[in-house]
Amino acid sequence: MGYTSWSSDAYSHLKSSYSGKSADQIFSSGMNAAMDPKGLVFRESRDSDAHPNALAIAVFLDVTGSMGQIPEMLIRHKLGSLMDTLLAHGVEDPQVMFSAIGDHHTDRAPLQMGQFESGTDELNECLSKVYIEGGGGGQNMESYLLAWLVAGRHTSIDCFEKRGHKGFLFTIGDEKSWDSVAADRLKDLMGYAQTDPITDAQVLAQAQRMYHVFHIHINETGYKDNPDIIGYWKKLLGERALILDNHMAVAELIASTVAVINGANLDKVAAEFDTATANSVKNALMKVHTGVLKVSGDSGVVRL
Repeated sequence: MGYTSWSSDAYSHLKSSYSGKSADQIFSSGMNAAMDPKGLVFRESRDSDAHPNALAIAVFLDVTGSMGQIPEMLIRHKLGSLMDTLLAHGVEDPQVMFSAIGDHHTDRAPLQMGQFESGTDELNECLSKVYIEGGGGGQNMESYLLAWLVAGRHTSIDCFEKRGHKGFLFTIGDEKSWDSVAADRLKDLMGYAQTDPITDAQVLAQAQRMYHVFHIHINETGYKDNPDIIGYWKKLLGERALILDNHMAVAELIASTVAVINGANLDKVAAEFDTATANSVKNALMKVHTGVLKVSGDSGVVRL
């Protein structure tokens, strides 16, 4: 996937087409067959003549409760900010995969898997296929670990396999992750014939082999400054747990994180944003933007 190209002008036209539409008219009304993970083998990010240095960027959106406003905000307003910022700051061939996360205990669609795309129409279509279920279990935990499961076991990305460069994975939400998924639920969800249960630490480690893994905690809801939730993410991801005080800055934070780790200057990137967005992004990246130190050897481990 990802053989077409981004056009800001084309996105402006798409944005205007949404002005009179409700969210129900934009997004899927149920699990889209193309997003169903059952039987999933691989989602692929491949180089092409149009994109010879493809960089895989996986974005997993929490679609429970109030978090459903974020995919709507992205498709209506901020998809352009995401792509334009990446392209303007050294990320020549971004391939973005929009996917969705819910609660595997209670939701009908706790995992929805998009495709890695580069073109305006394809990215817009991938976002619009998301089913904003709005469920969740009310226990301050969602199934973010499913993102790490599929990234580590069910993606194949040229940036890592051909060039040894990790992709980027972002989960976005306001709660903790469930710490495990039972084998029977995995069989039902993924279509596995046989499997073992998974834990958050186990599948996170598998995803981190191929990806720089981040979580963006939306610090605005009833869980604002919640020490239990923030503490969970800080313990699990350290400085890669990004605390964002303004959900409207999600696109800019994703793009800035990728650009800065690829060598861009944070102040220069943020200078293109409005003051509120720039401050939110810089606060979230206060520690991360110092750089990535690669550890020698074959483990593929990267530490900040």
